[in-house]
Amino acid sequence: MVRRMAEATYRTAPLDTEKMPPGIPFIVGNEAAERFSFYGMKAILAVFMTDYLMGSDGKLATMGDREATSWMHFFVAGAYAFPLLGGIVADAFWGKYATIIRLSLFYCLGHLALALDDTRVGLAVGLSLIAVGAGGIKSCVSAHVGDQFGERNEALLGRVFSWFYFAINFGAMSSMMLTPELLRRYGPDVAFGVPGVLMAVATFTFWSGRQRFAHIPPTGMRFVREAFSREGVSVMLRLCIIYAFVAMFWALFDQTSSSWVLQAKRLDLTFLGFTWLPEQPQAANPVLVLLFIPLFSYVIYPYTDRVFKLTPLRKISIGFFVTVIAFLIPAYIEAELSAGRRPNIGWQFLAYVFMTAAEVMVSITSLEFSYTQAPKKMKSLVMGLYFGSVVLGNLFTAIVNLVTEQPGTGLAGASYYLFFAGVMLVTAVFFVPVAIWYKERTYIQSAHGEPEPAPG
Repeated sequence: MVRRMAEATYRTAPLDTEKMPPGIPFIVGNEAAERFSFYGMKAILAVFMTDYLMGSDGKLATMGDREATSWMHFFVAGAYAFPLLGGIVADAFWGKYATIIRLSLFYCLGHLALALDDTRVGLAVGLSLIAVGAGGIKSCVSAHVGDQFGERNEALLGRVFSWFYFAINFGAMSSMMLTPELLRRYGPDVAFGVPGVLMAVATFTFWSGRQRFAHIPPTGMRFVREAFSREGVSVMLRLCIIYAFVAMFWALFDQTSSSWVLQAKRLDLTFLGFTWLPEQPQAANPVLVLLFIPLFSYVIYPYTDRVFKLTPLRKISIGFFVTVIAFLIPAYIEAELSAGRRPNIGWQFLAYVFMTAAEVMVSITSLEFSYTQAPKKMKSLVMGLYFGSVVLGNLFTAIVNLVTEQPGTGLAGASYYLFFAGVMLVTAVFFVPVAIWYKERTYIQSAHGEPEPAPG
């Protein structure tokens, strides 16, 4: 009944036009505000748990660094577990628009819980709701962008995804600079409340474009049958081998918002004529992403290709080794701290340069690789599986911190970062033969719009 009403109310196919689809500004605006809300909340989360968390008796009841790191990574794992479920629900039952709108309401309620309750109860409820909302819509939004384009204007899709990626990084950068200041000046209720307001704005913006979107109907059980066919299962198994290695990258990368922030609290924060808050160096990542994407695409990759053919899996492999370098820098910082010296935060900015370079080679390449290796009707599902690598990586980090929370475990100071760098190095070495063994099979569109496999 609901589906029939939706089909009667909304357009169910892209417009036959060479112009930009009319719903795109609403999607890009929604993405900028939504990413502001997510990264703004995430930027201050570790410091909130270690400096501001209250008990039910109205007194401070803060966490230690290891416990806060565990909470942070369990949350990120949850947020990236739900894209798989959200993708299945959207493709099979609700459709992308309805899934995004409904789960965005959970998202808003999560921010509200964090803003109103600064105890562990509010923290648990808020993070759970945000994980469901942010995770559930993650695999739907970018696919919804693609749904707006038909054969005549598909050439504009690359430009739109550039705007889309810019919106993500602009929202992330601005929130990472602003919310730490709000936390220091006005406390956690305002610092969490502002991202909540932005999420409400994001939801309203998306809802406002409902009459301008193409609403592709869900396919019901046919989606399930095709996804779990012999070919579908084969594709998923092959990709999951790759994702198991990519998981370790996320185990290290996502510590930029946990252990790196907590380390920054002990450093000399004056750098480039500015006194930084411990959470603010995270903003270097989205800025560097915007700089590195054209640098790698138009300079580094083409020149490297002249002497060494860079396949997607080779890019990922190199990115793994660069991640090791990125984590050796905070290990050096810890060694300096253990010697009674106070290193400058500039060392962390150097670490962000290497980590962001690794992100461009691993994360962006993995997204493209996942899309091209997935059959047409499985692309949302495969994207959900890819986000599962983020889940595994964050669970690994959370468990390591949970196990080593007590003193005397041997993973204190520099040895903590050297442990993760060592595990990443082993992962990188073992991935090399896997990258050689894997035979790519790219799924492209034929002139008639049906998926056609071609050798990669």
